[in-house]
Amino acid sequence: MDACLSVERELERLSQKYNNIKEHTDTSLAELSNQISNVQEELSKMSKDDEVSPLQLHLLNQSSRKIKDTVSKLATEHKELHGGISKIGKAVDRNFVIDNTTCSQPGVFDGENASLLNEVLCEHLLRQGRLDIAEELIKEANLQIDDSRREPFTELNRILEACRERNLDPALQWAQSRHMELKLRGSSLEFRLHKLKFLDLLKEGQHKEALEYSKQFASFASDHTKDVQQLMACLLYSRKGIENSPYASLLDPVHWLDICDVFARDACALLGLSLESPLQVCITAGSVALPSLLQIRQVMQQRQVTGVWTSKDELPVEVDLGPQYRYHSLFACPILRQQCTDANPPVRLSCGHVISRDALNKLTNGNKVKCPYCPLEMTPGDARQINFY
Repeated sequence: MDACLSVERELERLSQKYNNIKEHTDTSLAELSNQISNVQEELSKMSKDDEVSPLQLHLLNQSSRKIKDTVSKLATEHKELHGGISKIGKAVDRNFVIDNTTCSQPGVFDGENASLLNEVLCEHLLRQGRLDIAEELIKEANLQIDDSRREPFTELNRILEACRERNLDPALQWAQSRHMELKLRGSSLEFRLHKLKFLDLLKEGQHKEALEYSKQFASFASDHTKDVQQLMACLLYSRKGIENSPYASLLDPVHWLDICDVFARDACALLGLSLESPLQVCITAGSVALPSLLQIRQVMQQRQVTGVWTSKDELPVEVDLGPQYRYHSLFACPILRQQCTDANPPVRLSCGHVISRDALNKLTNGNKVKCPYCPLEMTPGDARQINFY
């Protein structure tokens, strides 16, 4: 954070200098323009046979000198501005570590891991709809990816592309074929698709077709009563135009963007896929954590405690990535200050306090264990393993 603030201060100085130079340049050029206009006006009053008077010659020489001085001064200020830009580059080099290899493991993507990385890249390309690039990667990397793994992404991208072009038919067919699954998940995707289709028919002036299509809302009336009432009221303004009615907000283009997001979310959930690409999540999380990791490594090297960071699956300190990257509950033992794992699960004592299994074993004295937070004594067998969800 300090590195970012240092670079930001240099940037603010440069921005202030740029604004000052711009203001001075505009003022100087405006004065020169006025002076040249005055000289032109003075010369225009002369006839072709008249000679230039000493006063006019003096004004011309004075204007010429002022133009040269102004141009020279502006060139100097321009050079100073370039100096400020170079200072920002030096501040970036000074405050940010270019070599990030100290936080990486050599050979981590060798052997079987290289094939795994290529599969992750291929899945990301399929998610993004880059099917041709994904196919080329499969060929060049000799990946063995079944068609069953490709087809869901192909269908998903085809439907999303149709939705972006305001063609809801493929999405409606997909949702109707999975009506019960979506209903069990509490999804409103199918209703929202019918809603957009109905409004689109009204907007196109197909009133009879819209009235006939409104029968689709019958099965959704109990869960979306208010929405169905508003849609039926739109029929009253079909001749006048919904855009001139109290329900004009229903035609907002943002609803088309929302339906793409809702479809992608529900489709990924039914297919057992994460909404976000795993590759994108890993890169983003790594970018967030990298400054902290570099700082940890620098402190360890300065204090010569290289043996602290020896575990492959655990960092010496906690790096907070934010709530958007928390996918499951975590529990850190308050006694050993270690994150619990499957081999060292959290256990609940009779008094209600929770510690780790390793801490329980260390606190056990004979056949008795005393809670570290209250004076209650119990036997180790009274502790019960708990799971956080």
